[in-house]
Amino acid sequence: MFPVLGSSAPPSPPPSPPRSPRRSVVRRAVAAAALLVTVGAVPAAAHGREEAGADPAAPCALMSRLRVPGAERHEAACLTELTTAGTVASGHTDPADWAGLTPAGIDVPAGVPGIQIDGYFPDTSTTNTNHGWNHDAQFVIRLPDRWNGGLVVAGSPGVREQYANDRAIGDWVLARGYAFAATDKGNTGTAFHRDGRAPGDAIAEWNSRVTQLTRAARAVVAQRYRRPPVRTLATGMSNGGYLVRWQLENHPELYDGGVDWEGTLWREDGPNLLTFLPPALASYPVYAAGGEGSGAAHRGMTDAGFPAGSEFLWPYHHRYYWDLTQRIYREELDPDYDGALEAGTPFCVPGVPGAPPCDSDYAYAARPAAVRDAVSKIALTGRIGRPLITLHGTLDVLLPISRDSDVYARMVTEAGRGHLFRYYRVEGGTHVDSLFDAFPDRLRPLLPCHRAAFTALEGWLGRGAPPPPGRTLPRLASASSETLLTTCPLA
Repeated sequence: MFPVLGSSAPPSPPPSPPRSPRRSVVRRAVAAAALLVTVGAVPAAAHGREEAGADPAAPCALMSRLRVPGAERHEAACLTELTTAGTVASGHTDPADWAGLTPAGIDVPAGVPGIQIDGYFPDTSTTNTNHGWNHDAQFVIRLPDRWNGGLVVAGSPGVREQYANDRAIGDWVLARGYAFAATDKGNTGTAFHRDGRAPGDAIAEWNSRVTQLTRAARAVVAQRYRRPPVRTLATGMSNGGYLVRWQLENHPELYDGGVDWEGTLWREDGPNLLTFLPPALASYPVYAAGGEGSGAAHRGMTDAGFPAGSEFLWPYHHRYYWDLTQRIYREELDPDYDGALEAGTPFCVPGVPGAPPCDSDYAYAARPAAVRDAVSKIALTGRIGRPLITLHGTLDVLLPISRDSDVYARMVTEAGRGHLFRYYRVEGGTHVDSLFDAFPDRLRPLLPCHRAAFTALEGWLGRGAPPPPGRTLPRLASASSETLLTTCPLA
């Protein structure tokens, strides 16, 4: 969910300039009858593949006629390769968007020709610089020549841009014949909280942008293939997993089901990341220093939800994730906490006389009701309306499983929707799959488990074969790295 999620060399937290006024955001799509559409020329990277008339089975058929409802701009290209095996070279993805999200050894499918559409919906924020557009609400839609009748929609993890899912999700589903659509969620980067008029607006926009893209992508699929998708699936990791949960709770009419890969949990009364990150920021430095007080600090970490046995992951997450994540999400939902500062003081030391409030001292339960009102804009309920499979790693120390998916699973059951839900706890899984490369003897990647869950969802929807009951998937000590990279049995 986080700004530097899984990057191989995460940047240092940025300085805290004075707070800027929040920019207003256009959230309603332009009506389909009032399109402002630009169809760009097919780039040289398309290797001369041209539209072949009105036969929907022909390569790049109907490309010039495709329109994205509500889009302010779009550009279509006819490509010999829609996966990252070709789009890196052709310039139709940005590797920086998905850097560090997957282990180094995963397979990269190839041999998927088709049409790619890049564009953006009306928006006033400008954090996304892809294509030199300096315009948010960017999206990508990929339409393979050999289509299986389905559509997969994803929102980006962290505060990344629209290509963030290309390697982890897009390549694989395209190779299976699905059309694929992804959005930048309407704002990006570590200053995403500047978007919106009021606290919570920037994150709330993420949900509306996924809904907007789903509707538009379904229309584009129908234009391209002369029939609507027979199945529309939502999937995503971290913030993208949160978006799957929210969509299936609030717009089940648009989807047939979804796979939630360690989605973020937002609840008005907690737990949420503003309840468990401050204790980590307060306790970890004391624990790391050793000596008197380290034992109590360790208990403070485990009491906050960070599991015993995950200590080897704490230094990395303290340096790159916990502090920055707490500050920018707290700024989005509770900007008044630190007065005139924007997103607090990096790695602040609590108790300094005259200093602004420190994020390591943040107490969500003690904050004004307005903070919970902001969280209510994005809160989950568990009332899913379509089949959902959730998977989460037991060694996740960014979104500890006991404070996140364990809780969400109870919410779904308490909402009476357990018959629509399967939950797999992945032993040895952590939030950032690329860390498997550093700790192959202690971790396992979640990517193969996502593929197994997606395949199980296909069987659930297509053949009426329910997935295996939810459980903890053991990490066998004898499993090789190759086995862990390629298999994840659910049964």
